[in-house]
Amino acid sequence: MSEITPSHEKIQPTANIGVVGLAVMGSNLARNLASREGNTVAVTNRTDAKVDRLVADHPEAGFVASYSIADFAASLTTPRTAIIMVQAGAATDAVIDELCEVFEPGDIIVDGGNALFTDTIRREAKVSALGINFVGCGISGGEEGALHGPSLMPGGTPEAYATLGPILESIAAVAQGEPCVTHVGTDGAGHFVKMVHNGIEYADMQLIGEAYDLLRRVLGHTPAQCADIFAEWNTGDLESYLIEITAEVLRHTDAATGKPLVDVVVDAAGAKGTGSWTVKSGLDLGVPVSGIAEAVFARSLSSQSDVRAACADLPGPAADSEGAAVEDPARLVEDVRLALYASKVIAYAQGFDEITAGAVAHGWDIDRGEVARIWRAGCIIRAQFLDRITEAYRDDPQLVTLLTSPVFLQALTDAQDAWRRVVSVAVAAGVPVPGFSAALAHYDGLRSDRLPAALIQGQRDFFGAHTYRRTDRDGVFHTLWSGDRSEVSAD
Repeated sequence: MSEITPSHEKIQPTANIGVVGLAVMGSNLARNLASREGNTVAVTNRTDAKVDRLVADHPEAGFVASYSIADFAASLTTPRTAIIMVQAGAATDAVIDELCEVFEPGDIIVDGGNALFTDTIRREAKVSALGINFVGCGISGGEEGALHGPSLMPGGTPEAYATLGPILESIAAVAQGEPCVTHVGTDGAGHFVKMVHNGIEYADMQLIGEAYDLLRRVLGHTPAQCADIFAEWNTGDLESYLIEITAEVLRHTDAATGKPLVDVVVDAAGAKGTGSWTVKSGLDLGVPVSGIAEAVFARSLSSQSDVRAACADLPGPAADSEGAAVEDPARLVEDVRLALYASKVIAYAQGFDEITAGAVAHGWDIDRGEVARIWRAGCIIRAQFLDRITEAYRDDPQLVTLLTSPVFLQALTDAQDAWRRVVSVAVAAGVPVPGFSAALAHYDGLRSDRLPAALIQGQRDFFGAHTYRRTDRDGVFHTLWSGDRSEVSAD
């Protein structure tokens, strides 16, 4: 690390915050920062043209333009605070290295990209060794959120948050008068929570897709009719950004063909990795995030065009097997609504279970009620539903799982019969509902007095002497399967 060279001493430090990386997200975040009272924003980019374009297009922002990292650092007041908005991975590491050359102890580097939390832990250890603060900050809300108010999930040290917090609070979305930002925890906690947010988003979108598929394929509704149903659902318990935009997408007509847009879009869903990270982390932590996993796998299946084409002639249910399901269309619509809500409860519960386990494993003090609170606005999964999660954790900060909170226990009780009918109808009609099915299986697994895991333990002991515990006395045991099959202590 070196000090700023004398050739840059003439630059007066006037900006309290800087942004490195001026693609759409970075530019919008810089504009958001500049629009808030008290902020003066320094900007820089690998290519000078993007700096020039942003400054020219938005003279009202008063940006402090820089064309080198050294000039950028010189334009910042101390403690220098910079938000990196570049592609995750090697590009982020390169910018961090450049900033470490010109920043000083006490300065703050913020990674606002979708970084894998373990990378953030690694980077924080490296940067903090130089005396510089490193903050991994999850940012949710997409391009619109970055410009008008995102949900922000910063990690890092409390000392860094003392400087950074007021700046982030100035640009965050607001829900019920509260900015949607909180200090999540140390090192990688912010990016971990953002990862889980995205995993829940995967599950939420898959469940909505399954609800649409049932309305379309079992009831024969048009996209416009489905849009009306989702719009109606958005006035009740399911009110959320994703339900709202689902109605908008389903109602949209393609200008070129005059068909519903949803009918001309290729049915292969893309993914950027955070859903897979959530599932992998769940496996590492031993947390069953089956609803999120099924959503990730469903996207993978949708993209297997060759395999799907090869399987197009696989037999399905008899043509009349769905007849009973449509005898009362209104009832099926209501059943789907209840099943969607119940499955969402499971998906969010799984996500918060993973946050709980991650916090224990990495020594983070994460307030789950605060996480739910900052997701109420600005982020993609913002929903009325999150008010109830916030209240559940405020009422009982030690809550083992959301499923036992009175409000959600009642919701699951009210929905479970409809939920089972929906899964049965889908199976009979040959409509895949991996999200609904996995959520229901998770629910039934948790409430079961006995699970077939006892048999699995017996099998494991048979072929691998993996031992087992007994229900009637303490200790670890092994059966001599290849001998006289007597039981011995394995303690």
